[in-house]
Amino acid sequence: MRIGVISDVHSNVYALEAVLKDIKGRGVDKIVCAGDLVGYAPFPNEVIAKIKEENIVTVQGNYDDAIGHSRIACGCDYKTEVAQRIGLSSIQFTNNEITDENKEFLRELPKELKLELGDYSVLLVHGSPRRLNEYLYQDSEAVEEVTKGLVEDVLLCGHTHLPYHKIINSKHIINVGSIGKPKHGNPNAIYTIIESKDGKLKTEFIEVPYDVEKVTAKIRESELADELIELLEKGRS
Repeated sequence: MRIGVISDVHSNVYALEAVLKDIKGRGVDKIVCAGDLVGYAPFPNEVIAKIKEENIVTVQGNYDDAIGHSRIACGCDYKTEVAQRIGLSSIQFTNNEITDENKEFLRELPKELKLELGDYSVLLVHGSPRRLNEYLYQDSEAVEEVTKGLVEDVLLCGHTHLPYHKIINSKHIINVGSIGKPKHGNPNAIYTIIESKDGKLKTEFIEVPYDVEKVTAKIRESELADELIELLEKGRS
């Protein structure tokens, strides 16, 4: 069985469309999403419409929670003044742009999803099983702490926008990366295919190029912070 896992779309419908086209050519049995459908890029309603159209099961991200409840903060960890400025403009723009129907959709998203992948039990969350906005960086103490309480064999998460597959305490921790606001060093969208074959778990991280200029052109026309453009073009935080 093969599962395509996407995450952190962040209102980037062009990246989403490119990734879904790529996934459909790879023979996956199911597509799931680790949350953060909205925020940052200018197309929150279009992204949600596409997720609904494709019937992609999605868990709630911290940004989905914030916009769904019309909060003024997303629970993000802003390390610089520029990041904070981008974040504030993003949440204000998205709260104003999104429809009431789509806010309700975001509010009702589940916080976790349990799956079976061959012999493996899988838990899908956004940040961690403990908190929507907990960052499970690859070398952080939090990753090991989470494995100690993890019942399932595999944890799939997003939120950091940095893909990795790590085995700790016999548990597989897989961060699936980000489609819409990548931070792995280039602008390509990135997603993950996980597969159970011959009793073993295989992970593949797949980069997909898309028309970044279509997104940045719309950002220039909007009230979103211009500094966001450079982050999308370079694929960094």
